Amino acid sequence: MTPTDTTFVTELAERRLREGASERDIELVQAQLGRYPRGMVAVGARCVCGNPLAVVTRPLLPGGIPFPTTCYLTGPEVVKAVSHVEANGEMPQYTDLVEHDADVHAAYERAHELYLAFRHAIAERLGDDESHIEGISAGGMPVRVKCLHALVAQSLVMGPGVNPIGDRVLERVRDEFDPAVCRCALRAGEDGSDADAAGSKDRKDVD
Repeated sequence: MTPTDTTFVTELAERRLREGASERDIELVQAQLGRYPRGMVAVGARCVCGNPLAVVTRPLLPGGIPFPTTCYLTGPEVVKAVSHVEANGEMPQYTDLVEHDADVHAAYERAHELYLAFRHAIAERLGDDESHIEGISAGGMPVRVKCLHALVAQSLVMGPGVNPIGDRVLERVRDEFDPAVCRCALRAGEDGSDADAAGSKDRKDVD
């Protein structure tokens, strides 16, 4: 990882933690997931309406439970869209791309390293122990594609050009989900009790 990469993830982690998560953010994510978002320390990406799309979760959950998936997808609309890609049986083609396209393979390895560096910066700031998840990122990185939700979450939290598979999936679902176009069932100004959390049923745990 280059010094530029190190600076990028460190500054991103600092910025995300500085922005943090309001009580309203936590309420919205709880409505999205249908459960309390344990370990949530910041909103990593938002819809244009302000609703959370992905959150930043600390490496050590309450009770001392290690949690490697630092970038966690929560927006029901994007979760549904990505679930449709997985259900369509397209994951093997993404793994094939990682295995046989040299440029994608290199970019995917870099995404893995950036993920680890981002989590390390979060852990250092919060004083969390990473020893039980050392070297483990998310979504099957760096050698295979295991969970598209995790990869898309990294693309949303860290921005385009970081995860080549997450970026491709976001382009693939553009007609169904676009972070620049609000399709939220729940607007940020509405009562969280009215949330359409149906997308959480399609959401599976990621590692």
